Amino acid sequence: MATYKEIVGQKITNVTSDPSEAKTGQMWYNSTTGSLRGLGVVSAWSSGAGLNTARNSLGSFGTQTASVGVGGDGPDNDTEEYNGSGWSNGTNYPASLRWPEGTGTLTAGIVAGGGPSLVTTVNKYDGTSWTSANSLPTATNAGAMFGVQTSCVYALGYTGSNTAASYEFDGTNWTNGGTANTARRELAGSGTLTAGLVFGGSPATAATEEYDGTSWTASGNLGTARYGLAGSNAGTQTSSLAFAGGNPAITTNERYDGSTWSTDVAVTTATRFLAGTGTASSALKFGGYTGTANSTSTEEYNKSTNTITAAAWSSGGSLPTATKAIRGCGLQTAALAFGGGTPPGPPYAVTETYEYNGTSWSDGGDLSGNIQNVGSAGTQTAGLCFGGSNSGTTPPGITGRTEEYNGSSWTVNPNSMSTARLGLAGGGSQTAAFGAGGYDGTAVTNVTEEYDGSSWTSGGNLPTPTNTPGGAGTLTSGLAFGGAAPAVSPVYTSATNEYNGTSWTAGGSLITGRDQIGGAGANQDAALAFAGGESGPNTSTKTEGYDGTAWSSRPSMATARKNAGSAGTDTAALAFGGFVPPPPETAATEEFTGETVAANITDFTTS
Repeated sequence: MATYKEIVGQKITNVTSDPSEAKTGQMWYNSTTGSLRGLGVVSAWSSGAGLNTARNSLGSFGTQTASVGVGGDGPDNDTEEYNGSGWSNGTNYPASLRWPEGTGTLTAGIVAGGGPSLVTTVNKYDGTSWTSANSLPTATNAGAMFGVQTSCVYALGYTGSNTAASYEFDGTNWTNGGTANTARRELAGSGTLTAGLVFGGSPATAATEEYDGTSWTASGNLGTARYGLAGSNAGTQTSSLAFAGGNPAITTNERYDGSTWSTDVAVTTATRFLAGTGTASSALKFGGYTGTANSTSTEEYNKSTNTITAAAWSSGGSLPTATKAIRGCGLQTAALAFGGGTPPGPPYAVTETYEYNGTSWSDGGDLSGNIQNVGSAGTQTAGLCFGGSNSGTTPPGITGRTEEYNGSSWTVNPNSMSTARLGLAGGGSQTAAFGAGGYDGTAVTNVTEEYDGSSWTSGGNLPTPTNTPGGAGTLTSGLAFGGAAPAVSPVYTSATNEYNGTSWTAGGSLITGRDQIGGAGANQDAALAFAGGESGPNTSTKTEGYDGTAWSSRPSMATARKNAGSAGTDTAALAFGGFVPPPPETAATEEFTGETVAANITDFTTS
């Protein structure tokens, strides 16, 4: 019998604390806790950022970190792509369909069939665009697909009645495949052309069948008969998941080992007519119908030695005073908030400064004068406040005043901005900052100015005059996004522009255009946009993340708001205050934490 050392390559060590980066298979004795420890395998579902469009009956293909959802209830032609963190809009499918079926990868996918009017349509996806392919032999929807783009099967489904037929695709042509034992629709599948699997379906059945490239063979039944379910469509014939579905919708999840199904950890949100992708150890569940409404719900399944905690917003300590048009800078655990408006006035604008320690706010040194809708940059101990409006005071008006914070008090710099304005995007540090866009009292502007710790100089103009855009990043890696651009339609723009310290270039558009938007991020390749105003008085909870190329969805905030303060990074952001009708302003603070992965260290015992 092999020893532990022979298998793993080392002895069980005696330690006083668990290793910071334990290895799979490693075991150790923790003398402090008196326990034999190691990495344990854990199965769990965690919430992901929701789809941008709630829908059921959608097609899907890909992996957990590179998935595609197509079409669905409506019917619609939306295509969305998941990158492991959130959803972004892809190129629309050529047709508006319910119940299209898909298989393959994000960069080599294929979608076939659909309805409600039955079609033979087939299209291939390369991660950017759709290209038509040879049609299915028979107009079909609500079947199952498995395999890859150049070697796949479309199995069963609905052709006017339930069918047991299957068709094989070689990348160019379709040919007839084997006939299954049980005709059905609204089923799920996984595997390859020569080792495929289908399970469940309508009328509600537990039937499971395996395909060898020629014929179908009945295998072990699901534990729960159901239809409208999904599975790990990139799984194998010997290792697959079947989850949710049913009427009413259920949370049941089962695992297949090549002959039998067994109960696995349940999903969180019960849905039917949903989509699924990935493998039996790394799957994705999204969309569907809850029984009362279409869902944007996205969940990730992982079976590994890691514990994964999903990204989320959580409540933080409230501001001492409900304030809108407030601004901030710094980190989630060391943030600065200053200025803003606390109606009714006069004065409307305030001088207050607050410091956040990751738990609660405390008073800091006051600004030199009442101010709101300013630009901001820097840190808690080296903050920068510039521009804004002091309406409600004497004298009223828009200003280019610049103040620096040293951790306890503000000092006015006699060198003001060249263009006085409010509602501008800001980013950078106290000695290397930018301010872009805003309103100068007469018109919305595209002016950018740069600050070197002493004075302001002209920078490259924004492509379009924009008021209240969000800002993030540094002077040489900055972002300005969203805002109100009166010269374009719609006014609530989704435009994103990247700054290199000299000029602005167009980046990927926000999924949802909005103004008075919050922003956080260390640079233009890692930013977060949240809250804001959509279509006039409407406020938003939406959150999006930027990777230097495209925005994708992130978990929504609890409190819809616009014109709020913001600070932090794309994985540790802070939102505070803002306009929340009614009442007109809020003191609520929320903290955003990105997804975390930690080793699942567990105790081992003998029995």
